[in-house]
Amino acid sequence: MQNTERGARRSRLAPEEIVPIAAYGAKATWPAGFQLYQRGAAADGVFIVLEGHVVLRNKIKVGRGFVPVICTAGQTFGTEGLAPNSRYVTDASASEETKTLFLSGAQFRAFVREHPAQTLPLLSQIMSERSYLLEKLHELAALNVDQRLISTLTHLSTDRSFTADDGRLKLENSHHRLLCEMVGATRESIALALSRLVSAGIAERRGMTFLIEPSSLANGLGNGHDTDSGLSVARELSTT
Repeated sequence: MQNTERGARRSRLAPEEIVPIAAYGAKATWPAGFQLYQRGAAADGVFIVLEGHVVLRNKIKVGRGFVPVICTAGQTFGTEGLAPNSRYVTDASASEETKTLFLSGAQFRAFVREHPAQTLPLLSQIMSERSYLLEKLHELAALNVDQRLISTLTHLSTDRSFTADDGRLKLENSHHRLLCEMVGATRESIALALSRLVSAGIAERRGMTFLIEPSSLANGLGNGHDTDSGLSVARELSTT
């Protein structure tokens, strides 16, 4: 599961790296559930999450979608806005009260021109996130549901919004839809995969809540790839 773990753990900008960028951007606070932009809208600039998290989602059917990534503090989104005449390729919504920093295309170019050395962490972060998305595509094509779930849980374990006071990952019933959309599987498939994690001793179930020690995810449920995973992913997505 080495590739899965590598893809699941994303880098983030340190607070001190955001300070010089903040002089060129506009800060905003968004209430929980607020949609920052929609797929197809004209895109410009780049967002940086300061607090909270933003869910990027592609709609598949009414009430169903696919979530390629959740952006947390120190991470960017909407970077398609740095390309000329571009449009957003996902919807973006704040899942809790969230603070962001926005640099328009003009502000971004000014920052690069006037502080080239301090631009490197931001560009490195954007490239890291691109690598994460490429790894996500690999997971959808090559890994089975259990392996993709472990990768997703590893990613969520780095976000305090999904952890209990003791540091364990805490998955409640309200998170199941999000898991389905991140893993690219049906609710039934996710329920079965979580049950297998419990059987393997990786997760503990308390009613409708699952508690998982992040370090136990490294052991995974095997290292093999599912040779029929490409077909199974297509079937799962079509049923959602």
